[in-house]
Amino acid sequence: MSCEPIESIVTVLESLKTIKRPPLLMRTARHGTQEYNRATDLRRILRLPATPPPGAGTVRLLIELEDLQESLRTRPPHEIGNPWRPARHVEVLIALIAEARLMAQVVPSLP
Repeated sequence: MSCEPIESIVTVLESLKTIKRPPLLMRTARHGTQEYNRATDLRRILRLPATPPPGAGTVRLLIELEDLQESLRTRPPHEIGNPWRPARHVEVLIALIAEARLMAQVVPSLP
């Protein structure tokens, strides 16, 4: 596990609480976490040559990537650019949920 300060991890976990997505999108992503393979899936999703270490930095990258997917999903239909791909959005959410759970394991229970 990474050696990040607990405050940094808690801050990231708190920011995850503000994310609101359609229930079907979230149910699909939660279901997909059962098949999540960190070693291969995370590297592919982040498009990196190697799997990054678990921790707040990795979760922050996934939050940024998911935010991009959400902006594609919610933009006006008449705008031209990269299309929103539901499958891509779901795979990013799967990784985000799984990595946040992994990171949360190191945080002691807060009162």
